[in-house]
Amino acid sequence: MSQDILTAISDAVGTEVFGIWFLIGAALVFFMQAGFAMVEAGFTRAKNAGNIIMKNLMDFCIGTCVFILIGFGLLLGEDALGGFIGIPTLGIFTNYANFDWSNFVFNLVFCATTATIVSGAMAERTKFLSYCIYSAVISAVVYPIEAHWIWGGGWLAALGFHDFAGSCAIHMVGGLSAFIGATIEGARIGKFTRDENGKVTKVHAFPGHNIVIGALGCFILWFGWYGFNGAAASTGAQLASIFMATTIAPAVATVVCMIFTWVKYGKPDVSMCLNASLAGLVAITAPCDVVDATGSIIIGVVAGLLVVFGVWFCDNVVHIDDPVGAVAVHCCNGIWGTIAVGLFATTNAPECTINGLFYGGGFHQLGLQLLGVITVLAWTAVTMTIVFKVIDKTVGLRVSEEEEIVGLDIKEHGLASAYAGFSLMDITEGSMSVNENTELGVDDYDCATEAQKAASVKVSGPVDPDAGMHKVVIIAKLSRYEKLKNALNSLGVTGMTVTQVMGCGIQKGAGEKYRGVEMDVTVLPKVKVEVIVENIPVEKVIETAKKTLYTGHVGDGKIFVYNVQKVVKVRTGEEDLEALKDVE
Repeated sequence: MSQDILTAISDAVGTEVFGIWFLIGAALVFFMQAGFAMVEAGFTRAKNAGNIIMKNLMDFCIGTCVFILIGFGLLLGEDALGGFIGIPTLGIFTNYANFDWSNFVFNLVFCATTATIVSGAMAERTKFLSYCIYSAVISAVVYPIEAHWIWGGGWLAALGFHDFAGSCAIHMVGGLSAFIGATIEGARIGKFTRDENGKVTKVHAFPGHNIVIGALGCFILWFGWYGFNGAAASTGAQLASIFMATTIAPAVATVVCMIFTWVKYGKPDVSMCLNASLAGLVAITAPCDVVDATGSIIIGVVAGLLVVFGVWFCDNVVHIDDPVGAVAVHCCNGIWGTIAVGLFATTNAPECTINGLFYGGGFHQLGLQLLGVITVLAWTAVTMTIVFKVIDKTVGLRVSEEEEIVGLDIKEHGLASAYAGFSLMDITEGSMSVNENTELGVDDYDCATEAQKAASVKVSGPVDPDAGMHKVVIIAKLSRYEKLKNALNSLGVTGMTVTQVMGCGIQKGAGEKYRGVEMDVTVLPKVKVEVIVENIPVEKVIETAKKTLYTGHVGDGKIFVYNVQKVVKVRTGEEDLEALKDVE
């Protein structure tokens, strides 16, 4: 058998093998949707877990629908307007036999990744309908057009701009979109404490409800990233080099972040280190095929520090509430990874034909990378600002304060809990305060009629003024807790016990439905506040609670009053009023 025949067979086998690997890589990228869902769910609060799963499911499904109709053509269609856009095509319907199935699937899963990045930064306060709308627009228009510039034969590709797997086209675009959306939408209730001039005086942390799920998501994403970065490899050597870079950069970033947070905060930060792994992966995505081990290490070091700085910058400088750190991970490190191509690209890497600044290539490639960053940033900033503003002025971006505090699971999806059968308490509810995103400070009681005021809250049992001490138990909405607490403190109560409970009154949850069927009984999240009073008139406590809790709607709450025979403090043996005076 001649050498030419052997070469032809080898080339044919290689083409077939890498064609199959291309689709396997696409499947790995699809599996990353599970990783994004787990990271976002784990880093946020339990009352929104179902909503987050639903969003991560639907951004892929909605994205598929619009990508079929318009997105694929805009990305990979024939050039128009000087490489600015691809011409939309419905070849998937009109010429299926000759359609490019592999490229469609591959680019679809990448498109879905761009949309899902935005979800994390806007978590816990975004209307589900609004999420569906902007996710569809990103998948249909915003991502396909800029990706055409880079991967569809557009003008940036013609100039020589390099983004092998999407630091710029996917992560930077998703991260900037997340930043814009979170800015327009505003912070979660209680995230920032402001003074009378509106200046932020304190930043509050909302711990994620399940760091284990978050870590699982991180590992899933790292695993899927080998397909994300490596699927487009054309030779075995190039694929191996990409795998190496995709391992070194996130590992180094995580170690650097661990050391930095250990030194700065006294303990290594678990969630920040998980984000550092993702930051290293984002940063190595654009240059993964053109860098050596040294370049990968330096890229990882910068990414590990940049993610910490990005989170600090969002919280303490621009005061943007990003629950999962999406801006720091994807936007900051997407920019860094894109620029890194112009710094660390080397022809020592398999199939690489360019050298960066630090490998003797001068400023040419670096200039192209900066041009790509600036133009794609500008495109994303303009289009996504318009998209979010239009949504905000029409259907609205943000849920009501009541929906946000109670949780999007039950309010948006009729899901009482994503963890049915488990008793959950959200410890962050106790730190909620009035801020620029809520109207919880409005006194509805003053606007009510006298008849409404008289009937606003039911009181169980007579109040015996001669009984001495009384126990007052108040069952109220979560959204009224902060106001109730402040009112009771101002009244002079000496202490209170607060418990988050589930329950319903005679309305049995006001006819909540699940999958279209009305449930027999729906227990809703409430807060139970218990106080013991002796030197304050019980009627004053009741009146204060009535004014504070009144909204005029079902579920305002109830007040129960009990006689208390004796109070004994265990530590000192003091009894009754003396036992209540001292602070524990």
